[in-house]
Amino acid sequence: MATASPHEIAHKLGSGLLSFPVTHFTDDHSFDEAAYRENIGWLGQFDASGLFAAGGTGEFFSLTPPEVQQVVRAAVQEAPDGLPVIAPAGYGTATAVQMARSAESVGAHGILLLPPYLTEASQDGLVAHVKEVCAATTLGVTIYSRANAVYTEAAVAELADSCPNLVGFKDGVGNIEQMTRIYASLGDRLTYVGGLPTAEMFALPYLALGVTTYSSAIYNFVPQFALDFYNALRSGDNAFVINALNEFVIPYCNLRNKKQGYAVSIIKAGMKVIDRSAGPVRAPLTDLDAVELAELADLIKKVS
Repeated sequence: MATASPHEIAHKLGSGLLSFPVTHFTDDHSFDEAAYRENIGWLGQFDASGLFAAGGTGEFFSLTPPEVQQVVRAAVQEAPDGLPVIAPAGYGTATAVQMARSAESVGAHGILLLPPYLTEASQDGLVAHVKEVCAATTLGVTIYSRANAVYTEAAVAELADSCPNLVGFKDGVGNIEQMTRIYASLGDRLTYVGGLPTAEMFALPYLALGVTTYSSAIYNFVPQFALDFYNALRSGDNAFVINALNEFVIPYCNLRNKKQGYAVSIIKAGMKVIDRSAGPVRAPLTDLDAVELAELADLIKKVS
């Protein structure tokens, strides 16, 4: 894997389900590296095609840059051979550049470039931001289109032309028209990743738009169900997919939608339900209450 090119890594990512593990914290909210390493080893028993360390599900937004480096290094060291580990970069351009270089220095296989922190930006500004990060690393870069960094098809095409190591586009918006425009414009030049909260909800319609994979947060606590869902999707077993949506995914999303930030909190709650606790979420997120936790436990029983 260390000698694979950025496009080979991207092809690997697009070939199967993607794991976005939580980041483990102790009760005092410090990084629990031992528990995190053990969990990466456990997840490695299942057949994911890529591992995104310290991503959105991994509470990137609450980690310091040194902590991000620590998490990424641990993931690289514990992931099974042949499983690409993708590291995050974000915040302002200078910080994102430093994080990309840091990720490369500890052996990551690619970069997920999250939106700049706080400020809005023009398409020209976003293009300049991505170009600087791509120029700072030899790793393949996947841009994450969401929030204040929603890329037009023209911007993505310019970046693909200008940055040989831009290899992926992750969608966190859910605009079918925009995804159609981007895929029609760039085709197979990029690997497309579904990145909406509970991406299983969007997987069926997105498959036709070239989005062959997605970030599965539920893989953290129901990995076999997540893989079965993905395999049914790719094999055209729509009956299984629709039944799984009705039995688990939609009720799960109803619970997730009860409070802002629960898209992450509910994943750690799921870990607690299966007796693989990853500790609490960090502020500004909040954990599920006891009633919500019991409701989630009932749902998990249906698919475990």
